[in-house]
Amino acid sequence: MRICSLASGSSGNCLVAGTKGTKVLVDGGLSGKKIVDKLQEAQVDVQDIKAILVTHEHSDHIQGVGVLSRKYDLPIYANQPTWQAMEKSLGKLQEKNKCILEEEKLLEIGDLQVESFPISHDAVQPVGYSLYHKKSKATVLTDTGQINKRLEDALVNSDLMVLESNHDVEMLKTGPYPYHLKRRILGEKGHLSNEQAGDTLSKVIGGRTKKVLLAHLSKENNFPDLAHLTVKSILEMQGIKIHKDLELELTSQEQISKILAVGE
Repeated sequence: MRICSLASGSSGNCLVAGTKGTKVLVDGGLSGKKIVDKLQEAQVDVQDIKAILVTHEHSDHIQGVGVLSRKYDLPIYANQPTWQAMEKSLGKLQEKNKCILEEEKLLEIGDLQVESFPISHDAVQPVGYSLYHKKSKATVLTDTGQINKRLEDALVNSDLMVLESNHDVEMLKTGPYPYHLKRRILGEKGHLSNEQAGDTLSKVIGGRTKKVLLAHLSKENNFPDLAHLTVKSILEMQGIKIHKDLELELTSQEQISKILAVGE
């Protein structure tokens, strides 16, 4: 299984994941054209995409979803509350491509199995996703303000994890954002800090974990080097070393991430 983040941040989120035979998008928060261009950069033909999985209805996650579905006849999977919140924004769709995703029920898409799980964000019913292929598991968890036991359980035994590391707390507190926005980001339905990401990873990284991709880094309240150093330091304090068999990579708003593969 392979994963590549095409874009990650407040200006747009989109990730491609899957196998040689089955590829899906997790969110589509860029224009349709930008998503196609970034797929080509990641050496993925948009014609090979089998479905779009939506985490929640915010515009930075759904901007290009309707366009891609219409142009390439792609099914869109989301839970019922998310459909109700986003359907008008997506435009006219074929009924067959409006697919209701039942939370915590395994969905088969080609040779992938997909499971959603609830997260904590200021959307109607946001979710993260675990993807399974043969013995491999990849988990995508961003846009959550807190980590609970259910989310730790979702991450445990993942060969590959995509986890939010949105902000440095002190940078956010002293930065230019208005108070109400700072409060939202720091709240239980906001975004994870670098420290929260490191603490979470120190609990869930196990012998199977080979790749970790830090996601949704804030341009204003974080630096890539700071996120990497903070998380790495927390892991090392818990006796977890980053090495060739445990990679720690970063996403970006502008550039596609390194293509990460597990189980091959």
